[in-house]
Amino acid sequence: MDTLQQTEIAVQRTDKPVSEQDRKAILANPGFGKYLTDHMVTIRYTQDKGWHDARVSPLQDLGLSPGTMVLHYAGEIFEGMKAYRLPDGGVTLFRPGANASRFNASAERLAMAQIPEDLFVNAVRALVHADQDWVPSQEGASLYLRPFMIGTEMAIGTHPSNSFLFSVIASPVASYFKGDAAGVSLWVSENYTRAAPGGTGAAKCGGNYAGALAAQAEAAREGCEQVVFLDAVERRWVEELAGMNIFFVFEDGSLQTPPLSGTILPGITRNSLISLANDMGLTVREERYGIDQWKADAASGRLVEVFACGTAAAVAPIGKVKGKGFDLTVRGGEPGPVTARLKKALTDIQFGRAPDPRHWLDRVV
Repeated sequence: MDTLQQTEIAVQRTDKPVSEQDRKAILANPGFGKYLTDHMVTIRYTQDKGWHDARVSPLQDLGLSPGTMVLHYAGEIFEGMKAYRLPDGGVTLFRPGANASRFNASAERLAMAQIPEDLFVNAVRALVHADQDWVPSQEGASLYLRPFMIGTEMAIGTHPSNSFLFSVIASPVASYFKGDAAGVSLWVSENYTRAAPGGTGAAKCGGNYAGALAAQAEAAREGCEQVVFLDAVERRWVEELAGMNIFFVFEDGSLQTPPLSGTILPGITRNSLISLANDMGLTVREERYGIDQWKADAASGRLVEVFACGTAAAVAPIGKVKGKGFDLTVRGGEPGPVTARLKKALTDIQFGRAPDPRHWLDRVV
């Protein structure tokens, strides 16, 4: 009842696509998340029918009752992934099965229906195939894909929804940060935490990001581009940024990243970089790292590089770090060689410029 196949995803092409001229103008300067492509995927779930009515259709607004449960109790999860233009003009996805698996882990945590992983991947593939002309060709640009699911039962009552809408939309994007090569500045939040043990920190749900917005605004007021959160219990251990994992690089060439303890999102980029670092012979430790250690190691020179990672930004070097009572700089605010080497290794695979021995790429066209 819940195993639709790709052949069962009906395709209805829009009769009013964005003109080729307008599309090319958008792709020349897409920004990040400003424009949506011509089509979307929708698949519905009910307890009696399971997953059904899978289709690619023209992009359109969602019609929801004001009593729809997602609007009141935030029954919503999403994923972030990308399609990349290959040197031969084709288009590929990067580890879509990992996104499908994480999506279902988020669904389980929020008491939502889980979608068969092959259906998730086939839905993403179907949208990319329909909107392949929207995949940019310029260096560093890609098509950002946003699968999401919401609880659609009309009920103002605190219980798991009995119906859901799964959808995929797409947006052409350029670099996430302005001045991509420069180091990102961070504000260490003491007023806010992102997640607590037993909470939803490991799930990719909208509430986690909404809860980070006040801290992100605080960071902006302090002249920083991003916020970095400490743990909710001791307010001591570095966890992650508002939407990215974090790595530390030491003078002996080793790397360290906070462990996945239920309060940190298990990043697919994070996992990929650990594998690539191991391939390079680098030691990677998944261990807690305190803010006091960060300050001391930066002062002594033991800490030589820091970078953040995630689907949106890939790998972003961290330059300046500010907080109550301190202001430190890593490598004078410039990216380091390990950060650059890992970013190149990752993006060369994603864009088809390097071999793919782990079969991470899933070619669509």
